[in-house]
Amino acid sequence: MRVSEKHLEYMKGMILELCRIPSPTGFTREIQKRLRDIFEELGYRAWSTRKGSVVVQLSEGDAGKGPKETAILSAHIDTLGAIVRAVKDNGRLRLTPVGGYPLTNIITENCLIHTYDGRSISGTIQLCHSSSHVYKDIDTVERNDETLEVVLDERVQSKKDVEALGIESGNYISFDPRTVLTERGFLKSRHLDDKASVGILITLAKILRDGGYPEQTRLNRKAYLLFTNYEEVGHGGSAGIPEDVEEILVVDMGAVGDDLGTDEHKVSICMKDSNGPYDYEMTRELIDLAKTEKLNYAVDIYPSYGSDAGAALRSGKDIRFALIGPGVSSSHGYERAHIDGLSNTCQLLMSYLGLP
Repeated sequence: MRVSEKHLEYMKGMILELCRIPSPTGFTREIQKRLRDIFEELGYRAWSTRKGSVVVQLSEGDAGKGPKETAILSAHIDTLGAIVRAVKDNGRLRLTPVGGYPLTNIITENCLIHTYDGRSISGTIQLCHSSSHVYKDIDTVERNDETLEVVLDERVQSKKDVEALGIESGNYISFDPRTVLTERGFLKSRHLDDKASVGILITLAKILRDGGYPEQTRLNRKAYLLFTNYEEVGHGGSAGIPEDVEEILVVDMGAVGDDLGTDEHKVSICMKDSNGPYDYEMTRELIDLAKTEKLNYAVDIYPSYGSDAGAALRSGKDIRFALIGPGVSSSHGYERAHIDGLSNTCQLLMSYLGLP
């Protein structure tokens, strides 16, 4: 079974929408609600955990349980971002990062500051010495939270002016995703890690519904979806996994670069990351499925990468675990994927669940 053009269009539209919803780690209430609404519209039962993850049951009771292990497919809804560390005397903001990324990647980025009373105020992240016609050290100054600042799009010249707008320490800062879909099928945006995979899982659920299987009797196993918060700070998958789950398949980005085999057109199957190897038998099964389905895939090693599988294992879960994802270039920067890689990933998930 191949992903239809209709479902690829649905996938693209869903990813575009999700990328434009601000959701830095810990600030995901809006996207949680949107996910629950989407799955309710598709006819699934979805709920939020106390920690802020969203869980979806793809099959009710034992209706979808087959000979395979009960599985959960996981992606994360939280993204990189920042928080206001302090309001400066000159009316600008000092920030502290949320998630791991080089601060060089956010210089000159447009952003929104989200106040406690629910308003959003725009600004730009700049070097404190941002003018090349004024500051001779612009090329050499170290990029850190002391040399970067947020310049508000407001008439402010003092700390008092900023506080009068309702901006204060602890307010979240989200980055402009600058989401673009090109005619050649390239998707460019911040936060494709991991909203591309979230869009893939939503599309997978829609394919099941559109296939006319209201009880999902065609699945080869009982299955859930898990959309985690706090992945970008390392503990997203540590909670929210139902007790009957026996294996987790994390769907996160496949990083592109160096000696890695993946690119934006492939699905990447990860054998090892910074936490060590993934379950060998489960990973080999995914490789065999990719070969059988003649998918464009690569097997990769990610030495500077961690996923929700690691968080689940550190929390004491006794489960099998594997990781796949569409190839995404420029990770934790202005990222790029291609519809081919998204399609290959979705097709591997369909095969994993035994869909014809």
